[in-house]
Amino acid sequence: MKDEDWKAGHILYEMTNRREDEKTISYAESHDQALVGDKTIIFRLVDADMYWHFEHGHSTYMVDRGIALHKMIRLITASTINGGYLTFMGNEFGHPEWIDFPREGNGWSYKYARRQWSLVDNPNYFFADLNRFDEAMIQLLKKHILIQNPTAEEKKYNVGKHLPWVMKWWDNEGDQVVAYSRNDLLFIFNWNGQKSFTDYGMLVPEGKYKVVLNTDAKEFAGFGLSDDSVEHFTEHDNLYAKDGKGWLKMYIPARSAIVLQKID
Repeated sequence: MKDEDWKAGHILYEMTNRREDEKTISYAESHDQALVGDKTIIFRLVDADMYWHFEHGHSTYMVDRGIALHKMIRLITASTINGGYLTFMGNEFGHPEWIDFPREGNGWSYKYARRQWSLVDNPNYFFADLNRFDEAMIQLLKKHILIQNPTAEEKKYNVGKHLPWVMKWWDNEGDQVVAYSRNDLLFIFNWNGQKSFTDYGMLVPEGKYKVVLNTDAKEFAGFGLSDDSVEHFTEHDNLYAKDGKGWLKMYIPARSAIVLQKID
């Protein structure tokens, strides 16, 4: 279906619909989708514009939309893992072509039996920005989600003996906004392609937050519409104080996700 019709809460439900003690490997796309016979996510999103408009200063709406969703899809997949996260040979930066090994059907050609690693090293192309986002995302999640060996670090977050699962705090189907947390990280997604929200209020754990990752940052081929140096504070509400929740009001650009760290 069109991304305008995506249901944010349903996406989160599908990503977490498994038992807490059931370890799984999560991935946005597997090696099968990088081999001949299927399209990678970036190709489904950008299509032919990949070849003509994937360079700084030459992007189109299709490219801007595809880049934004590519980052969000990977972030919601990786941040909800309960075992491991998988990527495949260039999918993390949107490699433009599939892999096709020499075979009778292609005349034993080596043309597509390759990965063009030079693309990600060229600062003029968006591949470098997508790769930069992937590195920042992985480093952040490795530091905070602690999947493989959580016991020593969990004490730092006071989450007890068992690995904490995803906690959903907000889900507005009409706005296409969803928010959830893991440890001290709060993930806020605005899947809406038509609306950026100013002072968007949502109930989350009371406290002080700082931005630690923003898919819309310019360094990640975003538009840089938010000031990520600003700290955010929840507003107290007596009605929800007993549950430790307050109102967090944020500017959330269309097709973007923001990760906040609770610091107080």
